Amino acid sequence: MEQKEDLSAKGLMAEAKADPKKWSNLPTDKEIAETAKAVEARGIKAIVVKDKLEALEKLKEIILPGAAVMNGSSTTLIEIGFMDFLNSGNHEWRNLHKEVFSEPDQQKRGDLRRKAVTDADYFVSSVNAIAGTGELVATDASGSRVTAFPFAAKHLILVSGANKITKDLGSALERIGQYAFPLENVRSQKVYGSPSRLGKTVIIQSEMFSGRTTLILVKEPLGLGA
Repeated sequence: MEQKEDLSAKGLMAEAKADPKKWSNLPTDKEIAETAKAVEARGIKAIVVKDKLEALEKLKEIILPGAAVMNGSSTTLIEIGFMDFLNSGNHEWRNLHKEVFSEPDQQKRGDLRRKAVTDADYFVSSVNAIAGTGELVATDASGSRVTAFPFAAKHLILVSGANKITKDLGSALERIGQYAFPLENVRSQKVYGSPSRLGKTVIIQSEMFSGRTTLILVKEPLGLGA
């Protein structure tokens, strides 16, 4: 599903008073490579790809046939075509997201959503910022998107544009407060009629389970903030 222009980062920028020149520039190839190396030093596999098409192909390669797949809400996943592909059914995966949102009862749907996180062989999402020192940072109003990050899902795959790279952890948190959140807050009011909030933030400083967490780092500007 193609994102409407008024809900893209570009469309929301003025209203959100966000500064893309400060928080959404693409680093140099050298800076991207150095960041990927810092991420790998924290036990997270980092795969650098040239564009969103290659990012989608890499996801198709990593996620094995027969796997149960759940995803967190992410503009990045929409932009690379992953959500369209997942919902098309043209794969051999079990689409847990579709199962959850096929449930009409809100309370039951919430229970299924919690269960899907632990049932997932692969949880696919994005981050709000990547520190040049290797930490991955994501925030969510309710926690439904970030709850899989620390432990719950068997495998975690995060896809991010290199435009989310910042100098260090402190600036990564600043990016969320000054850029990603203002954009999401405006988007939430347009889509849901209510503001968002800085609810729950997860910082992945290291991964102790070898092969569990993978970052696909795309050399393109992607994502509203998530």
